[in-house]
Amino acid sequence: MPSPLGRDNATATVLAGCLDTPLGEVMLGATEHGLWEVVLPGLRPTPVLVEAARAQAGLPPAAPASARAAAHLETAVEQLDAFFAGKLRRFTVPLDLRTAGFYRQAQLALAHIPYGGTETYGQLAARLGRPGAARAVGTACATNPLPLVLPCHRVVAAGGVMGGYAGGLGQKEWLLRLELGTLP
Repeated sequence: MPSPLGRDNATATVLAGCLDTPLGEVMLGATEHGLWEVVLPGLRPTPVLVEAARAQAGLPPAAPASARAAAHLETAVEQLDAFFAGKLRRFTVPLDLRTAGFYRQAQLALAHIPYGGTETYGQLAARLGRPGAARAVGTACATNPLPLVLPCHRVVAAGGVMGGYAGGLGQKEWLLRLELGTLP
């Protein structure tokens, strides 16, 4: 029986990196398959990403066995830099999304919410053919391992109310204002 988290990444080599952003330091992880984790400021990385960062400390980056992971990490850094500069509206870095089932479906659907736009949890659930699954969409957003790239900040509660955000409502509001071009 497959894991509810999807493909087992325990055997995958994770390459870690960091990026300074207007929100603070964002930690990233990539495998040979694609971007694996994005950790916003104030959040905790998975133990796998922590161990990857520790293992890399003082070592030359991108050992030959992880050259593809290094390329994905470099692409992610470039695209996130462009996103924060207001020059990128859609990410194209390959993803190594480790969720499965409805959560995976909901997380992938986040990429189809237009830049600068929002959608409610209920609207996203309905778009996925599960109109009664707004709470499940909320859980998929809360467990999204690739925030920003799969833009869960674009999902709001009914009536356009901000709702929750793992990085905090201040980050969510800032990201939406960045996309709308209304930052001071």
